[in-house]
Amino acid sequence: MTVRFEQILADGVAECSYLLGDDASGTAAVVDPTPDVEIYIETARTYGLAITHVFETHIHADFMSGARELVDRLGGAPELCVSVEGGARYAFDHKPLRDGDGFTFGGISLVARHTPGHTPEHMSYLLYETGKETPWGVLSGDSFFVDSVGRPDLLGEEQTDELTEQLFDTVQTFYMELDDGVIIYPCHAAGSACGPDIGDRMSSSIGYERSHNPYAQITDPDAFEKAMKRDAPPVPTHYPRLKKVNAEGPEVLRNLPRLPALTPDRFAEACGAGQVLDTRDMQGFGGGHIAGALNIAARPELSVWAGWLLDPERPIYLVTETDGDVPEVLTLLWRVGFTEFGGYLAGGMGAWREDGSEMRQIPQMSVHDLNEARGEVTPLDVRKDGEWEGGHIPGAEHAFLGELRDKLGELDRSKPYATYCASGFRASIASSLLAANGFEAVRNVPGSWKAWRSAGYEVDCPD
Repeated sequence: MTVRFEQILADGVAECSYLLGDDASGTAAVVDPTPDVEIYIETARTYGLAITHVFETHIHADFMSGARELVDRLGGAPELCVSVEGGARYAFDHKPLRDGDGFTFGGISLVARHTPGHTPEHMSYLLYETGKETPWGVLSGDSFFVDSVGRPDLLGEEQTDELTEQLFDTVQTFYMELDDGVIIYPCHAAGSACGPDIGDRMSSSIGYERSHNPYAQITDPDAFEKAMKRDAPPVPTHYPRLKKVNAEGPEVLRNLPRLPALTPDRFAEACGAGQVLDTRDMQGFGGGHIAGALNIAARPELSVWAGWLLDPERPIYLVTETDGDVPEVLTLLWRVGFTEFGGYLAGGMGAWREDGSEMRQIPQMSVHDLNEARGEVTPLDVRKDGEWEGGHIPGAEHAFLGELRDKLGELDRSKPYATYCASGFRASIASSLLAANGFEAVRNVPGSWKAWRSAGYEVDCPD
């Protein structure tokens, strides 16, 4: 008999899902799946397991749940188990879960524990060796992270105070009461906005977090509330939307979203009714792109920034480096709930160029040229507040990328701007957004802050 326990990371949304089971019983469960469900099916098949249950820790806000997708792909056989604690309701068929419900998969047992705070219905799952009374692990969902805890402010101001109190109680009366050796398996790793400053490690232990987690060490509820308000990162714009989608039940697609290939003339004719997303790197985009396109390079972070900046009500028209990149890009977009696509440009910008279609450019400005152009070009820093406060280019203006669209009216359109971030990825998104909104004197700074610091140029730091 071998107990199987797999942690599966979905890059970009930094989401950790889990497959657990036992090859003696041949049964398995999946917890918090993303919609690209083949990874769970393939993993179970590799170990000779049948997925009999699919669990959710809570109604997710940061990614689109794949629970219904997975159950459908398995012929409807698995039970879809969701918490009904805290008055949670769902618009899809499910098995209701309550505090204390237990399940066994051969040599591994799982017990649901109500751990509200991040959301009212939030459920964590204690992991046991079957027949043993002491848990060896806990699937903590978004209630407890490495170096951090879940944020309690995603349901609006009217619920934040109550959820903060519940989260404090969850941390102190549930997690801090567990044995030091219990291993914590969270739903998110570093990069997620579901908690402040989530650590880089993919798991931890109660004992380690007891000694090192700054939020677990706060034993006064008022001090905990102040820390939550002080440290919470900005709320991405797609979170409220996905919360509703996941409660109602995402549409089951049974495959990647449909995306037809379009010739340059058909692409040009159709894309005006939607939004153009160019997923090439910043150099390729800057050298020539379709007017109005938003540039988010095909890296895992595409999921998060698409969620922040794209309109879910308008069809997306894709431009990729190669046609072979389309499935990967679709997967990254699907994870944050985008399913409406108008088509992709067959043959990419090479086909567009050879068709003689119009292209726009965004100059790429090195940090050396930016330093020489002080007073003539305004650096626009699009990093988060904490990054800006840690040091920035002298004379720079600041507008966090996630909020840049709402702050365009505060920028002086007569100024030439050079956008920068940490390395250039977010800067290229920002420069494309400015250009698409009529800013004509826009430049992008490859290497950005890292290159500026490496070059040894002057830095401004707040007092």
